[in-house]
Amino acid sequence: MAYDTAVLWEWLEFAVRWAHVITAIAWIGSSFYFIALDLGLHRDRDLKSGADGEEWQVHGGGFYHIQKYLIAPNQMPGDLTWFKWESYSTWLTGFAMLVLVYYLGGELYLIDRAVLDIPVWQGVLISLASLGFGWVVYDQICKSRFGDDSTRLMLGLYVILVGMAYFYTCVFSGRAALLHLGAFTATIMSANVFFIIMPNQRIVVADLKAGRVPDAKYGKIAKQRSTHNNYLTLPVIFLMLSNHYPLAFATEYNWVIASLVFLMGVTIRHYFNSMHARQGHPDWTWGVTVVIFLVIAWLSTLGGIEYEEQSALTPTGARYAASDHFDAAHSIVRGRCAMCHSAEPYYGDIMIPPKGVMLETETQIANAARRIYIQSAITHAMPPGNLTDMTHEERITLQAWFRDAAAR
Repeated sequence: MAYDTAVLWEWLEFAVRWAHVITAIAWIGSSFYFIALDLGLHRDRDLKSGADGEEWQVHGGGFYHIQKYLIAPNQMPGDLTWFKWESYSTWLTGFAMLVLVYYLGGELYLIDRAVLDIPVWQGVLISLASLGFGWVVYDQICKSRFGDDSTRLMLGLYVILVGMAYFYTCVFSGRAALLHLGAFTATIMSANVFFIIMPNQRIVVADLKAGRVPDAKYGKIAKQRSTHNNYLTLPVIFLMLSNHYPLAFATEYNWVIASLVFLMGVTIRHYFNSMHARQGHPDWTWGVTVVIFLVIAWLSTLGGIEYEEQSALTPTGARYAASDHFDAAHSIVRGRCAMCHSAEPYYGDIMIPPKGVMLETETQIANAARRIYIQSAITHAMPPGNLTDMTHEERITLQAWFRDAAAR
């Protein structure tokens, strides 16, 4: 039955999201560890092994003696471990989430007709093209003379990210705009691993096995891209979480907020990178980070919060609005949910509709049928703690409404 499909679809999204979080933890964890390890190596020791530096570490009840070779040891080990699938799996699962939520659910999440009135398929094409465009432009700039200066290159990359933040907010809904900026950045990061870092490492390994001396440029290029990934990681995490917080994505200055988030990523990483490199503790970075965060919070209150008005029924919403049970469902949702899920909530201290979801009009309720079914009919997640005393009979009515329309 169609209503059973809604439950399966919910679990599919959960499974993919779970996989995405797990792989992201693996990638970010290994990335942060190796950056800290590389910065913290003792390079002032004359190591008989010929290594560039070493570090002693303790973890899990044991001691680890780690050495780094700029080229390779005298004999290439046969059990060399490559760190790549953490990155690839994170991107693949993230793209799967993009497809499931924003492409297949484009009527609700991708397109805001008050921003740009285009069909979903055009929005999907723009999304895909922008991800590819980002990598090509970034990669070419890195390979150009402009990219010879690392500071200049980072500033250029920041300008590109600000431009893309503004572009996305002119095309997609606020929720989709910030999510896409995160996907745009994550695509650059993962492509760095796939197209640059790994191929360069393979060239070095092949030269060593063939008895040739590898060109040092390959390691230098890989290190540059790895550094970029290091500074971009925290902003990507913020942008991926932003879709749960309307104060981040549904404000008039959401593109400015996104731009400032990248600066916070730089200040936070600068502190840890300096600490790991034993160059002191630049505590001023935390002060700057707090100031930027407070500016972001202030910007989120300017001009009010903009929500997708959903003035027209989606094709799917029209089917649920035509159900014989819709009037009863509409009455229940208005009575039990709208006090929070409205443009101006009037329940307790709630100032904005949770998750940016509004359930005031018939159009909004019909378009959100699947979410209402999952949150209030199948489960008792909403209202939270059943604060508005939704009855068992009312939940049965919501089930009947959704299942009647889904079976048509």
